[in-house]
Amino acid sequence: MKKYLRIILEVLLVLLLVAAVAFAYINYSGKKHASDDLSQSSEELDQTKDALDKATEDLDAYKEKVAALTKDQVQLNALKSAFANGVVLADVDALYKKEKTIGADRQVGLGALRLLTNGVGDPNTIAAFQKTLDLAEWNTRLQTVCAAQNALMAAGQKVTVLADCNKDGSVGKADDDTQKKNKELSEKDFKWGYDGDTGPEHWGDNFPTCAKGKKQSPMNIIGPFEKAKETLTVDYKEGALKMLNNGHTIQVLPEAGSTMMVNKDVFDLLEVHFHRPSEEEVDGKNSPMVIHLVHKNKKGKMAVMAVLINEGKENPAIKLLWANLPPKDKEGVEYAPPKVVFNPSALLPTDLSHFTYEGSLSTPPCTEGVMNYVMKNSIDLSKGQINKFPFKVNARPVQDFNGRKIAETK
Repeated sequence: MKKYLRIILEVLLVLLLVAAVAFAYINYSGKKHASDDLSQSSEELDQTKDALDKATEDLDAYKEKVAALTKDQVQLNALKSAFANGVVLADVDALYKKEKTIGADRQVGLGALRLLTNGVGDPNTIAAFQKTLDLAEWNTRLQTVCAAQNALMAAGQKVTVLADCNKDGSVGKADDDTQKKNKELSEKDFKWGYDGDTGPEHWGDNFPTCAKGKKQSPMNIIGPFEKAKETLTVDYKEGALKMLNNGHTIQVLPEAGSTMMVNKDVFDLLEVHFHRPSEEEVDGKNSPMVIHLVHKNKKGKMAVMAVLINEGKENPAIKLLWANLPPKDKEGVEYAPPKVVFNPSALLPTDLSHFTYEGSLSTPPCTEGVMNYVMKNSIDLSKGQINKFPFKVNARPVQDFNGRKIAETK
């Protein structure tokens, strides 16, 4: 009996020992879990504190911006009040009416003055900015174009904004480093060109689309070709000859109402300019020169007709233009020789059969979405006329196809 009682006591002692160990382990685990929870809570508290500090910094920054905007608003209100009587606008209107023509930069300034005086509800304000787009040199006056387009957007007008126009009115959608570089270049009056540090290989440093775009112009016209679906007809008007040397080419500014029809879509002729040699290649070969006729429709879509130039007999239309080139001291100023009229249709071949592809402006800002129509038939200029063109080289090299197809009229 004592033997069994001893065994029972030993079993009870073992059970008590196991229970004690289990209780100790559970107690330890509970404390460790609580410690882990406390550590995690401490980390979350630190993260919350960091987030709160960041939010406080952002709030302070926003307060500074609001204060700056409030100051700007006060200044703008004061400016609008100063022009509210309309006297300055009337004086400027009278002054500009005495001018035969005014450039895009003056036109956008007139639009801004109307905006300050009469607001966006004035139809003349909208008309002033619309006229700016019609007058603007799309290749070289990007700042003016962006200013006019953003003003029209602010007025609720439907316009197609250039790829390199920001919604805040600035030029170029770029990162902070690129924007800083662009500012430095603009402060040095940076001007793009065709050689050296400002040549085509450097355009992308200042105009991102020129480097990153996938549908750039010009192109090498080479088959196989698809079948072109567009039919081209032109209705160009004769008018007083107006020309401009913009530092990159010679421009002819056409009479209002000159149009090109692409099927049933009407495109207004904005300007005519020249490149030497041709920017487009045909089977890998350039022509001595090319004429570009730049058009835009009511939706903002652009179309460029390219007429290749061969060396041959003297061209009467070019003879007239070259005899009336802007004086050397008139660069950047519109020039209208007295009693000279011109019709851009004199620069076209009789047959408008063409190659076509989707590309871009071939000069900065290299805006894409431009339809290019390269005439299959060329025109002749004499060797002397080619040599008289004031620019020895002003052509961008051909660009990558990037999967694009070229179509051809049969």
